[in-house]
Amino acid sequence: MSNRAISYAGPGKVEVIDTEYPEFVLKDGPGVNPANVGRKVDHGVILKTVATNICGSDQHMVRGRTTAPEGLVLGHEITGEVVEVGRDVEFVKVGDLVSVPFNISCGRCRNCKEGKTGICLNVNPDRPGSAYGYVDMGGWVGGQAEYVLVPYADWNVLKFPDKEQAMEKILDLTMLSDIFPTGFHGAVGAGVQVGSTVYVAGAGPVGLAAATSALLLGAAVAIVGDLNEDRLAQARSFGCETVDVSKGDPKDQIEQILGTPEVDCGIDAVGFEARGHGKDAGHEAPATVLNSLMDITRAGGSLGIPGLYVTGDPGAVDEAAKEGSLSMRFGLGFAKSHVFVTGQCPVMKYNRGLMQAILHDKVSIAKNVNATAISLEDAPQGYADFDSGVAKKFVLDPHGLISA
Repeated sequence: MSNRAISYAGPGKVEVIDTEYPEFVLKDGPGVNPANVGRKVDHGVILKTVATNICGSDQHMVRGRTTAPEGLVLGHEITGEVVEVGRDVEFVKVGDLVSVPFNISCGRCRNCKEGKTGICLNVNPDRPGSAYGYVDMGGWVGGQAEYVLVPYADWNVLKFPDKEQAMEKILDLTMLSDIFPTGFHGAVGAGVQVGSTVYVAGAGPVGLAAATSALLLGAAVAIVGDLNEDRLAQARSFGCETVDVSKGDPKDQIEQILGTPEVDCGIDAVGFEARGHGKDAGHEAPATVLNSLMDITRAGGSLGIPGLYVTGDPGAVDEAAKEGSLSMRFGLGFAKSHVFVTGQCPVMKYNRGLMQAILHDKVSIAKNVNATAISLEDAPQGYADFDSGVAKKFVLDPHGLISA
């Protein structure tokens, strides 16, 4: 059976390729750790992909800002229909419509049993934690494809209770695989509660999801900062205040909004490709957001950091940053007794509750991030448009099921 997919083809390039239909075994290929080659996946299922999203984390690879190998099939945001089940799968059935957490986890190791599914110890020989179609994550094939293999299915997948109802809200529910739980994790990590004042750095999809989450958690005000006016307008469309950091340090603009230059909670939804503020906005400065958040978050506050930071960045502006070392004002964070919450979001911790919020019309995440469905064949243009800064979250529709 044929299987079309999106592949990384070198810095600045993705292409639509023909790849193998999944089998219940992990085969050799780009990015596959040799220790994972031949690994049997009888505990997995094969999905017909209904929706798979382009993520800012994918863009880091496509820009050549990681050590991702050419030929890597991309995509870690996956929603699909089960078409085959492995012989060890008990509870997931053919025909189920499911959301797949971007973290691959075994459900058996110490970390999984403690709910730390973003740092599973058994799925990636390189390091704790894994994801589909991502550099240094063990080589599990990505989901920007017509069909994809999902391991440890009884543990990993979230089944939607009503298939027909789910398809009506598929543009919302597809956000459960990554950006909505990731944004929510950022808000929870930042300590957002009823009445909180919140600053979110970055108005990309994760930043907008974090702002949505802050409002869902009862924040009095969510302020979103970015350099891109279109993305700031998108934030304002669902009730956020905004600051344009190209005009200077966000502290002064926050004071104009709140009457004080500090917020209760800070969220970094930018990550390691951050740019400076004000006159330095045209230059990359990877520690800018973290330093700014420490400055504007009140003493005793928390910083949720869902923005991605990497251990290897070949395109970094200095030698230290190429190894993930940043010029952070950690002393300031220490002096203010800040709490830093970092790392992959443990999607399972949040995805069921957020699914219920979507199904019961408590939140419209697709509207808030401007979810836009496109065909698999249009993915290269979608990547280019997303990289240009458009205020959209592109959802790939490999089988034409979303618009059907």
